[in-house]
Amino acid sequence: MAERPTTSWRHGITEEAEELAAGTLGPECACMAALFPEELLEATDAVLDAFEGDLLGLGEAGDEQVFAVVERVVLALNAVNDANNGSAFETGEREELCDYIDEALTEHGVDVVALTARHGLGRYQLTDKWRKW
Repeated sequence: MAERPTTSWRHGITEEAEELAAGTLGPECACMAALFPEELLEATDAVLDAFEGDLLGLGEAGDEQVFAVVERVVLALNAVNDANNGSAFETGEREELCDYIDEALTEHGVDVVALTARHGLGRYQLTDKWRKW
């Protein structure tokens, strides 16, 4: 199953806290908790919960239905980003979120390469129409 980006972000926060406690990382180098406050993680997980619910039975869906699911998750992530002053998701996080969306769709029977090709898009342009983050 595709791993949510929030899982790895939480893991990074935990690792960093352990390194700080052990004295192997100086406080001036710690950034994970500031980059990923709990409110951001919870809001992102709520969006991904809804997305995962939308994925059920999607393998048999037509292109319009698949794109509608992608649009909903992207617009909801836009809202999370906006609520965090437009800086919730930096380049690395954007890539992780897009990869997660792609992997989750694929796991639920959507051929992302064929879907995007049918609409004149490259595979990694799946979210571009709606994405502001």
